[in-house]
Amino acid sequence: MKYRIAALSLFLALPAQAADTYTLDPMHTSVDWSISHFGFSYPSGKFARVDGTLTLDEAKPENSKVSATIAIANLVTGIDKLNEHLDSPEFFDIAKFPTATFVSDKVEPGANNTAKVYGTLTVHGVAKPVVLDVALNKIGDNMMHKKTAGFSANTTVKRSDFGMDKFLPGLGDEVKLHIESEANLAEFPAQPAKPNAAEPAK
Repeated sequence: MKYRIAALSLFLALPAQAADTYTLDPMHTSVDWSISHFGFSYPSGKFARVDGTLTLDEAKPENSKVSATIAIANLVTGIDKLNEHLDSPEFFDIAKFPTATFVSDKVEPGANNTAKVYGTLTVHGVAKPVVLDVALNKIGDNMMHKKTAGFSANTTVKRSDFGMDKFLPGLGDEVKLHIESEANLAEFPAQPAKPNAAEPAK
Protein backbone atom coordinates (compact mmCIF):
# COMPACT_ATOMS: atom_id res chain seq x y z
CA MET A 1 0.00 0.00 0.00
CA LYS A 2 2.78 2.39 0.92
CA TYR A 3 4.33 1.88 -2.53
CA ARG A 4 1.09 2.88 -4.25
CA ILE A 5 0.84 5.97 -2.08
CA ALA A 6 4.42 6.88 -2.92
CA ALA A 7 3.77 6.41 -6.65
CA LEU A 8 0.63 8.55 -6.47
CA SER A 9 2.51 11.26 -4.60
CA LEU A 10 5.21 11.23 -7.28
CA PHE A 11 2.61 11.51 -10.05
CA LEU A 12 0.88 14.44 -8.36
CA ALA A 13 4.22 16.15 -7.93
CA LEU A 14 4.95 16.06 -11.67
CA PRO A 15 4.36 19.35 -13.48
CA ALA A 16 1.35 19.58 -15.81
CA GLN A 17 2.15 18.99 -19.47
CA ALA A 18 3.25 22.29 -20.97
CA ALA A 19 1.70 23.75 -24.08
CA ASP A 20 3.62 23.17 -27.31
CA THR A 21 5.40 25.96 -29.15
CA TYR A 22 5.02 26.05 -32.93
CA THR A 23 6.63 28.21 -35.60
CA LEU A 24 4.42 29.61 -38.35
CA ASP A 25 5.40 28.13 -41.70
CA PRO A 26 5.94 31.15 -44.02
CA MET A 27 5.53 28.92 -47.09
CA HIS A 28 2.03 27.93 -46.00
CA THR A 29 0.82 31.01 -44.15
CA SER A 30 -0.74 34.06 -45.81
CA VAL A 31 -3.32 36.80 -45.33
CA ASP A 32 -5.75 37.44 -48.19
CA TRP A 33 -7.80 40.62 -48.36
CA SER A 34 -10.66 42.01 -50.44
CA ILE A 35 -12.31 45.41 -50.62
CA SER A 36 -15.11 47.12 -52.53
CA HIS A 37 -13.85 49.17 -55.49
CA PHE A 38 -16.56 51.86 -55.73
CA GLY A 39 -19.16 49.08 -55.73
CA PHE A 40 -18.11 47.85 -59.18
CA SER A 41 -15.95 44.93 -58.04
CA TYR A 42 -14.19 43.43 -55.05
CA PRO A 43 -10.48 43.22 -55.90
CA SER A 44 -8.24 41.16 -53.68
CA GLY A 45 -4.61 40.71 -52.79
CA LYS A 46 -2.36 38.76 -50.50
CA PHE A 47 0.27 39.39 -47.86
CA ALA A 48 2.51 36.50 -48.79
CA ARG A 49 5.06 36.60 -45.96
CA VAL A 50 3.97 35.99 -42.38
CA ASP A 51 6.30 34.93 -39.55
CA GLY A 52 5.54 34.20 -35.94
CA THR A 53 4.98 31.71 -33.15
CA LEU A 54 2.01 29.79 -31.81
CA THR A 55 1.67 28.41 -28.31
CA LEU A 56 -0.92 25.64 -28.55
CA ASP A 57 -2.42 23.98 -25.51
CA GLU A 58 -4.52 21.11 -26.87
CA ALA A 59 -5.91 20.20 -23.44
CA LYS A 60 -6.82 23.80 -22.55
CA PRO A 61 -7.09 25.77 -25.81
CA GLU A 62 -8.04 28.90 -23.88
CA ASN A 63 -4.38 29.05 -22.79
CA SER A 64 -3.14 29.18 -26.38
CA LYS A 65 -1.69 32.33 -27.94
CA VAL A 66 -0.22 33.57 -31.19
CA SER A 67 2.12 36.34 -32.28
CA ALA A 68 2.63 37.15 -35.96
CA THR A 69 4.51 39.67 -38.08
CA ILE A 70 3.21 40.44 -41.58
CA ALA A 71 5.59 41.79 -44.22
CA ILE A 72 3.56 44.55 -45.88
CA ALA A 73 6.26 44.89 -48.54
CA ASN A 74 5.34 41.36 -49.69
CA LEU A 75 1.86 42.46 -50.72
CA VAL A 76 0.86 40.78 -53.98
CA THR A 77 -2.00 41.78 -56.28
CA GLY A 78 -0.66 40.54 -59.61
CA ILE A 79 -0.65 44.12 -60.92
CA ASP A 80 2.64 45.96 -60.55
CA LYS A 81 1.19 49.48 -60.66
CA LEU A 82 -1.43 48.61 -58.07
CA ASN A 83 1.28 47.14 -55.84
CA GLU A 84 3.23 50.39 -56.12
CA HIS A 85 0.13 52.46 -55.32
CA LEU A 86 -0.68 50.43 -52.23
CA ASP A 87 2.96 50.66 -51.08
CA SER A 88 2.87 54.47 -51.38
CA PRO A 89 2.15 57.03 -48.61
CA GLU A 90 -1.49 57.16 -49.79
CA PHE A 91 -2.01 53.71 -48.33
CA PHE A 92 0.45 51.49 -46.42
CA ASP A 93 3.50 53.76 -46.73
CA ILE A 94 5.89 50.84 -46.48
CA ALA A 95 8.93 53.11 -46.25
CA LYS A 96 7.72 54.06 -42.75
CA PHE A 97 5.65 51.02 -41.85
CA PRO A 98 7.12 47.91 -43.52
CA THR A 99 5.38 45.42 -41.23
CA ALA A 100 2.12 44.80 -39.40
CA THR A 101 1.72 42.69 -36.27
CA PHE A 102 -0.96 40.68 -34.51
CA VAL A 103 -0.60 39.62 -30.87
CA SER A 104 -3.37 37.66 -29.18
CA ASP A 105 -4.47 38.26 -25.61
CA LYS A 106 -7.45 35.90 -25.25
CA VAL A 107 -8.75 32.68 -26.81
CA GLU A 108 -12.40 31.76 -26.42
CA PRO A 109 -12.98 28.14 -27.54
CA GLY A 110 -16.17 27.29 -29.43
CA ALA A 111 -17.80 24.18 -30.84
CA ASN A 112 -16.36 21.90 -33.54
CA ASN A 113 -12.72 22.99 -33.18
CA THR A 114 -13.46 26.69 -33.56
CA ALA A 115 -12.47 29.65 -31.41
CA LYS A 116 -12.58 33.40 -31.21
CA VAL A 117 -9.09 34.80 -30.86
CA TYR A 118 -8.92 38.32 -29.45
CA GLY A 119 -5.84 40.44 -29.92
CA THR A 120 -4.21 43.63 -31.11
CA LEU A 121 -3.56 44.33 -34.78
CA THR A 122 -1.01 47.04 -35.54
CA VAL A 123 -1.02 48.43 -39.08
CA HIS A 124 0.32 51.74 -40.39
CA GLY A 125 1.59 52.50 -36.89
CA VAL A 126 -1.90 52.24 -35.34
CA ALA A 127 -2.92 49.50 -32.88
CA LYS A 128 -6.55 48.36 -32.67
CA PRO A 129 -8.37 45.40 -31.09
CA VAL A 130 -9.42 42.68 -33.54
CA VAL A 131 -11.30 39.39 -33.16
CA LEU A 132 -10.45 36.44 -35.41
CA ASP A 133 -12.94 33.66 -36.10
CA VAL A 134 -10.62 30.66 -36.20
CA ALA A 135 -11.14 27.05 -37.24
CA LEU A 136 -8.62 24.34 -36.39
CA ASN A 137 -8.35 22.25 -39.55
CA LYS A 138 -5.97 19.51 -38.46
CA ILE A 139 -3.17 18.53 -36.10
CA GLY A 140 -0.81 15.77 -37.21
CA ASP A 141 2.44 14.91 -38.94
CA ASN A 142 3.14 16.57 -42.28
CA MET A 143 5.03 15.04 -45.22
CA MET A 144 8.33 15.89 -43.53
CA HIS A 145 7.23 14.04 -40.39
CA LYS A 146 6.92 17.24 -38.40
CA LYS A 147 3.96 17.78 -36.12
CA THR A 148 1.86 20.48 -37.75
CA ALA A 149 -1.24 22.45 -36.80
CA GLY A 150 -3.33 24.03 -39.56
CA PHE A 151 -5.84 26.85 -39.16
CA SER A 152 -8.20 29.05 -41.18
CA ALA A 153 -9.39 32.41 -39.85
CA ASN A 154 -11.52 35.36 -40.89
CA THR A 155 -12.17 38.89 -39.72
CA THR A 156 -13.20 42.30 -41.06
CA VAL A 157 -11.44 45.56 -40.24
CA LYS A 158 -11.97 49.20 -41.18
CA ARG A 159 -8.98 50.74 -42.90
CA SER A 160 -9.95 54.18 -41.63
CA ASP A 161 -9.34 52.91 -38.07
CA PHE A 162 -5.69 52.55 -39.07
CA GLY A 163 -5.35 56.01 -40.62
CA MET A 164 -5.86 54.86 -44.23
CA ASP A 165 -8.85 56.84 -45.44
CA LYS A 166 -7.87 57.74 -49.00
CA PHE A 167 -10.77 57.72 -51.48
CA LEU A 168 -13.47 57.11 -48.88
CA PRO A 169 -16.33 56.43 -49.17
CA GLY A 170 -16.07 55.26 -52.81
CA LEU A 171 -13.25 52.84 -52.10
CA GLY A 172 -14.65 50.67 -49.33
CA ASP A 173 -13.76 51.17 -45.70
CA GLU A 174 -14.32 47.55 -44.69
CA VAL A 175 -11.55 45.13 -45.60
CA LYS A 176 -12.25 41.42 -45.37
CA LEU A 177 -9.28 39.33 -44.23
CA HIS A 178 -8.92 35.59 -44.73
CA ILE A 179 -5.97 33.78 -43.15
CA GLU A 180 -4.59 30.35 -43.92
CA SER A 181 -1.80 29.11 -41.69
CA GLU A 182 0.28 26.05 -40.93
CA ALA A 183 2.57 25.95 -37.92
CA ASN A 184 5.25 23.36 -37.23
CA LEU A 185 6.31 22.16 -33.82
CA ALA A 186 9.40 24.12 -32.91
CA GLU A 187 12.67 22.21 -32.73
CA PHE A 188 14.79 23.43 -29.86
CA PRO A 189 18.55 22.80 -29.81
CA ALA A 190 19.82 20.26 -27.34
CA GLN A 191 20.64 21.71 -23.96
CA PRO A 192 24.39 21.93 -23.23
CA ALA A 193 25.72 19.37 -20.81
CA LYS A 194 26.09 20.54 -17.26
CA PRO A 195 29.71 21.06 -16.20
CA ASN A 196 31.20 18.50 -13.91
CA ALA A 197 31.34 19.34 -10.25
CA ALA A 198 34.51 21.16 -9.33
CA GLU A 199 37.29 18.90 -8.18
CA PRO A 200 38.19 19.29 -4.53
CA ALA A 201 41.14 21.53 -3.92
CA LYS A 202 44.40 19.70 -3.47
